[in-house]
Amino acid sequence: MSTIQDLAGLIARFANEGATATAIPQLDLFKASRVTAPIHALYESSVCIVAQGSKRSVVADKVYTYDEAKYLVIKVDVPIISEYIDATPERPFLGLRMKLDPSAIAALMIECRMEVVRNGDPGQAIVVSDVTADLIDASVRMLRLLDAPADIATLAPMIEREILYRLLQGEQTSKLGQIAFADSRLQQVNRAIDWIKRNFREPFSIENAASAAGMSSSALHLHFKAVTSLTPLQYQKQLRLQEARRLILTTSMDAAATAYNVGYESPSQFSREYRRLFGAPPATDGRRLRTADQTEPA
Repeated sequence: MSTIQDLAGLIARFANEGATATAIPQLDLFKASRVTAPIHALYESSVCIVAQGSKRSVVADKVYTYDEAKYLVIKVDVPIISEYIDATPERPFLGLRMKLDPSAIAALMIECRMEVVRNGDPGQAIVVSDVTADLIDASVRMLRLLDAPADIATLAPMIEREILYRLLQGEQTSKLGQIAFADSRLQQVNRAIDWIKRNFREPFSIENAASAAGMSSSALHLHFKAVTSLTPLQYQKQLRLQEARRLILTTSMDAAATAYNVGYESPSQFSREYRRLFGAPPATDGRRLRTADQTEPA
């Protein structure tokens, strides 16, 4: 059976510094040769496995640390602050991220007759669990397909299915299952997240978000906070501020123009909230970002 060292060797061979997209559509690789400052990003539903080094992720007031002994599952799109905390040129951080396909999870659960708890506690957006030898072995075989591009279309879906099976066999079966079914509490929250992502520049309406989710406003607020550790309004603000940071980094917009572009009516409020999240005013943060080597964490 393949080992964590085998996985590390393959990632080191195929990954460039930072993030590397692969020929397998749902699979990305990550390498970092130094520790990093906190990096803000919106993460999609995925599983993250570390082959070497360690990383810390923060969602609101929740902190998750994982390394070669743990894997991390992100169940819904959520703003995360991440940093590599164990990475050197001699022993770089090495990891992979595989996007989770709800339809594939649903098909597998139905076929294997796994219990589906649709109206149970959706749990938090991120869970950390103990990695298993079977999960590492399947991940190694997935990466070896990068040496055989002609085999990817046929074999990658089979190995992806095996990885999902291994995840569902672990301690998070019921929570992962909620990713798959449209009438689960988690997917109701996910529909609200989709609505907020599409309308984050507009004035926030809990009633419209709740309608999109198919829940009452009070139920949405309760379950949204339980899953994401953020209220729906706080989630919208995170999206606005992350988009503002992207615009400041990539365009010539000043702070006021950026504020209006992402939906703020008050540039002064925008500057206060930007500084609170990113630790510096927009102009100062922009200069810092343009001179820093920002490496996306896995």
